[in-house]
Amino acid sequence: MNVKDIINRIGYFRNKANLSAKALSLSIDKSSAYITKMEHGEYEPSARVILDICEACGITAEEFYYENIDSYKTDKELLTLLKQADEKKKLAVKQILLELLK
Repeated sequence: MNVKDIINRIGYFRNKANLSAKALSLSIDKSSAYITKMEHGEYEPSARVILDICEACGITAEEFYYENIDSYKTDKELLTLLKQADEKKKLAVKQILLELLK
């Protein structure tokens, strides 16, 4: 993921959390213009800032960096269900998925 992708995700999750740039900047202890300038590519966010933004937006770093933002919750739910299954059931689900994806 490149810097532009990261900046786009910051805007996406900020909007999804219904936070203005000012509200987000205040919640991560930055100046009121910090988020706006970062979203315009003037600043490159550090890992610490990204983690603070994740916390302010109510998401995990895993969700922030997940390849497909739109399928994160469904994929996470499926993985949680799979973890509860025994090995035989996992193999059965795998076979079903392989057939569906053909």
